[in-house]
Amino acid sequence: MSKADRPDQPNAASRFNEEKATYAVRGADAPDLESGVAAIRNVLKTLPHNPGVYRMHDARGDVLYVGKARALKNRVNNYVQIDRLPNRLRRMVALTRSMTIVTTNSEAEALLLEAQLIKRYRPAYNVLLRDDKSFPFILLRADHKFPRIQKHRGARRHKGQYYGPFASAGSVNQTLNALEKLFLLRSCSDSFFNNRDRPCLLYQIKRCSAPCVGRIDDGAYADLVADAKAFLDGKSSDVQAKLAAEMENAAEGLDFERAAMLRDRLKALTFIQGSQAINAQGIGDADIFALAHRNGVMGIQAFFIRGGQNWGHRSFFPAHVSELGEDEVFTSFLAQFYEDVPPARLILLDRELAEADLLAQALSERAERKIEIAVPQRGDRVRLVAQATRNAEEALDRRLAESTTQGKLLQEVADLFELSEPPKRIEIYDNSHIQGTNALGAMVVAGAEGFIKGQYRKFNIKQAATDDDFAMMREVFQRRFGRAQEDDPNRDGGQWPDLVLIDGGKGQMSSVKAALEEIGVDDVPLIAIAKGPDHGREGREVFHFPDGREITLPVNAPVLFYLQRLRDEVHRFAIGAHRTKRSKAITASPLDEVPGIGPSRKKALLMHFGTAKAVRSASLEDLQKAPGVSAAVAQTVHDFYHMI
Repeated sequence: MSKADRPDQPNAASRFNEEKATYAVRGADAPDLESGVAAIRNVLKTLPHNPGVYRMHDARGDVLYVGKARALKNRVNNYVQIDRLPNRLRRMVALTRSMTIVTTNSEAEALLLEAQLIKRYRPAYNVLLRDDKSFPFILLRADHKFPRIQKHRGARRHKGQYYGPFASAGSVNQTLNALEKLFLLRSCSDSFFNNRDRPCLLYQIKRCSAPCVGRIDDGAYADLVADAKAFLDGKSSDVQAKLAAEMENAAEGLDFERAAMLRDRLKALTFIQGSQAINAQGIGDADIFALAHRNGVMGIQAFFIRGGQNWGHRSFFPAHVSELGEDEVFTSFLAQFYEDVPPARLILLDRELAEADLLAQALSERAERKIEIAVPQRGDRVRLVAQATRNAEEALDRRLAESTTQGKLLQEVADLFELSEPPKRIEIYDNSHIQGTNALGAMVVAGAEGFIKGQYRKFNIKQAATDDDFAMMREVFQRRFGRAQEDDPNRDGGQWPDLVLIDGGKGQMSSVKAALEEIGVDDVPLIAIAKGPDHGREGREVFHFPDGREITLPVNAPVLFYLQRLRDEVHRFAIGAHRTKRSKAITASPLDEVPGIGPSRKKALLMHFGTAKAVRSASLEDLQKAPGVSAAVAQTVHDFYHMI
């Protein structure tokens, strides 16, 4: 099978036989086990015994579950055997009203496609990898005579060698800093490089060889690049021996300046080798995983070893794991994890998995090279897995302690603000502007596990007077909850807040309350937070209820500190968004409003006329004389500014 035909490739869905098998039951939005079984039985009539992937949908068409099967008919038939299903799957069947079927050529293809669809739809009944942000890599560019070394995230569009993944931005930054000291490779952009006439500060502090101004020739720089590649490929001992020999030769030749420079580079190499948290020499490239499970929470620890070097570790806590076995969670986690991350040739686990061979086959097909999944039995590999296991258990302990503390705080919030239960979703709102300019509203979201940054929102103020905080807040709430009523009128999508906190006092509370009443929303708990008389963290914040009541808390109350953190976070987000908007406004030009005028033509006009005002007052003949401006473009600009 070619790479283009694999189910994990772009546009793969259009090449697979995706069939929507539907048995809709009118008025059956509520859970109904008989309706769910009837819908599944109807699909079973036409299901093949081929491998594939199935999706189960509720009455609205939302995906409840994505599953794979070696034989679709046999697997889906299990869902109509109600007496054999656990409660979790019975609830899912009761909500099912339709299914989507995708056949594949093999079970390995089905596993790849299943992971892809889980990450796309994030179904409520699948194990979900919460922390699935892209991992940082080190990129050694190959599209310039003097290659650049840089941090990289996202799609691999640049020509060059990618090294990673690194567990965090901190890990890759630390390695980059050491590599700059060790190999003196440039890290600047091409435009910065091309416009230098003297070395920058990095050359002065011995972190760049200054190829931009000819302080090093092509051949010598190529040698540095080769050494960097050897180091990143795990041949640090070879690099160390080469540097030591060069330093000795320089000292014997009385070139003490070069000898001192090589000595400093050797020190940087020794620092890198000594800063490894674990000794992984002889392992080569490997990813190491261990799982810990306690009190219904599972934590997975990952170590990334490349070239015998530890490139960091990260903890993961998959969601939707209650009532599931460790084997199923671990397998699903690995399939989703490697959806975006290239696997190492060796994957070490702390336990045997029932589908380890299938997972290895699927990952090998995706990577187009052999991937081995193993549980080590002796030697250094056992020691590394044991260290990952200890880290997984310690991370789980911290997670449970934090959850307990967070749960207590949320219960105190519920008691304080008279909620029926601890809030699962808290939304906090603030406005930001400078004398009415570049005004916007901001919303941040917090839950039981902290801030949910992927759901933060900013609102560019469109209608309200931007010097009227009350009107701005009113507009933000009408837009936010007006949209919520359209998208989720039944409030079962998890996007309606259990508590709303407003940065402000009585005036903001009155504005928000009136705005929500206008659109028919009168049951969302509202609290306004106004700073105390000292206007600082030491002051006693005043909490305003919709009915006019006010309360304060002791200055050392933990729940007060928690609510202040929520308020501070919306401040931070609002100010950051406002600064970004203000920066864009500063660099904006009146020419941006002219249709069909891109950056190059705008630059040509400004270079010729000097200012946007001169362009606006120029005649058609003068516009046509500007270099790089065609007659049609000149006519467009002239018409834009002179038509009445």
